[in-house]
Amino acid sequence: MKSSATDCLLKLYDEQHGLEDYQSGVPRWCTGCGDNAILAAVQRLCRDEGLRPEKTVFVSGIGCSSRFPHYMKTYGFHGIHGRALPVAEGIKMVRPDLTVFVNTGDGDCCSIGAAHWIHAIRYNMNLTVFLHDNQIYGLTKKQASPTSPIGTKSNTTPRGSYLDALNPLTITLGVANASFVAQAVDWIPESLFDIVKAAYHHQGLSFVRILQRCPEWLPKSLDPWMQDPDRIQLLHHENALHLSPGLAKVYKNHLVHDPMDMNRAREISGHEDIIPVGILYQNREIPRYEETRQTGVLRTTETVRKGFEAELDKYSV
Repeated sequence: MKSSATDCLLKLYDEQHGLEDYQSGVPRWCTGCGDNAILAAVQRLCRDEGLRPEKTVFVSGIGCSSRFPHYMKTYGFHGIHGRALPVAEGIKMVRPDLTVFVNTGDGDCCSIGAAHWIHAIRYNMNLTVFLHDNQIYGLTKKQASPTSPIGTKSNTTPRGSYLDALNPLTITLGVANASFVAQAVDWIPESLFDIVKAAYHHQGLSFVRILQRCPEWLPKSLDPWMQDPDRIQLLHHENALHLSPGLAKVYKNHLVHDPMDMNRAREISGHEDIIPVGILYQNREIPRYEETRQTGVLRTTETVRKGFEAELDKYSV
């Protein structure tokens, strides 16, 4: 006996997914790489939020972090260097019903993709963007990136890098229409997941910089902050993240920060000796670009086919 349409819809609504429904293949990142922690947090988010794999898309550019779509059993687009954001924006414009994530690295986003990064913030489309920042080019074997600290010795700067590192937080906070800016670190899984979850629920472009370890090329660069909990400053507020007793016991450097205070967010994000972890800024009132441009009509398979045929008909073979 065939199920009715109503039965099928109810089954789809009640469908539950486990972690294995989002896991695809064995990650090929190095042991101890922060990308593994980020992947675990995102897969847990997908499970806990019940995201349908066929309605979820992960987009990336080029780099170690950009292997991410290969390890998610969802739709994915592994793009070219620096172009993850415009691809994700295109997907969201034509399929606003999809949940779209972007995984990009400090070289992918902040160097060749810098212009796309700036304008993606300005457009404020409903995307969740994770900047995996290990402060080095990892996939191409240890070249200085825009976020490499001054003095970093690499294959391109053997005597040490000469320029101060670019700060992705202060830059993002300086762009018109920034609506959600946060920072996490890969070695505090509880706060990493809380920030990932808050970013997903924000309606607009969520920009999360995640400081992550690179055990291959910069194995000790983040040790001073990992080994001294007082150099991690946990941000909390009644309208943002709440601290669990266990986390507060280990990390005693807390700061009550109102994420609506842009000036204070810019000040906090400029700290160099202390790493702020939490939501720096959130404004839920900023309009989203796809809302201002969207007709409200999804592009059906037939619409897409007709569009392709119309383009192909312009040429003769």
